Amino acid sequence: MRIDAHQHYWKLSRGDYSWISPEMSVLYRDYLPADLQPDLQRHRIEKTIVVQAAATLAETEYLLELAECDESIAGVVGWVDMFNPSYVHAYERFAGHPKFAGFRTMLQDLADSSVILDRGYMEALSFFERRGTPIDLLVKTPQLDALIEALGQVPRLHAVIDHLAKPHIAEGVLEPWRTQMAKIGAMPNIYCKLSGMVTETDHQNWTPEQLEPYIRHVLEQFGPDRVMFGSDWPVCLLAGSYTDVMHALERALPEHWTQTEREKLFGGNAATFYRMK
Repeated sequence: MRIDAHQHYWKLSRGDYSWISPEMSVLYRDYLPADLQPDLQRHRIEKTIVVQAAATLAETEYLLELAECDESIAGVVGWVDMFNPSYVHAYERFAGHPKFAGFRTMLQDLADSSVILDRGYMEALSFFERRGTPIDLLVKTPQLDALIEALGQVPRLHAVIDHLAKPHIAEGVLEPWRTQMAKIGAMPNIYCKLSGMVTETDHQNWTPEQLEPYIRHVLEQFGPDRVMFGSDWPVCLLAGSYTDVMHALERALPEHWTQTEREKLFGGNAATFYRMK
């Protein structure tokens, strides 16, 4: 089964999406399953994982309701406030839904990433570690050192790094991201999504070749069993189409990769990570 492991839907009138402004013209509109269907058909994508785009419980409820009405949605990655003990109740509230796939913690928004090492947040990570809950980690490269330290304390956490931790692709900078990702790749329970890359480029002047060093490094460090394709649609539209994203990734794959390895990247690993039935 071919799966897009990372995309979004939203309805602006809900009021959850303060980060989407009128200046972001291509994003400042509703995006719903019917809008994505032509791209899914074009690239033979059968299922998607819809990821939260707002830090509200109400949006997670909305996405789960959307998933009930659309067969292409295999799972929903929602949100809970892992800095508030209420995350336990939120987890219990969502965990019974058949299309609940896990939570995303939005570390990129933290002014001081060291707070994830505080007792409360580490207790939340330990809570989800014990339950084996899939956790998406939205993090930027400057926060990776703190994340590496935190992950060292929860070695069985079942987690995935979103968007390669947003390396500085536009500037062509590899370090310290390269060394940091090697450390994370050595952690056997952590996966990485090959997603969100085009939006880290110069949106008007990027080339697939710019992405290749980052893609190849992740593939080397995480191996073919812990990487997933994610379009990051519709956010990717700031820099390129769904087809542009797909072709850039396919172009960067090693020539020696087998069909089996490609099938894992484009679906098999997502099914395993999110425990799809």
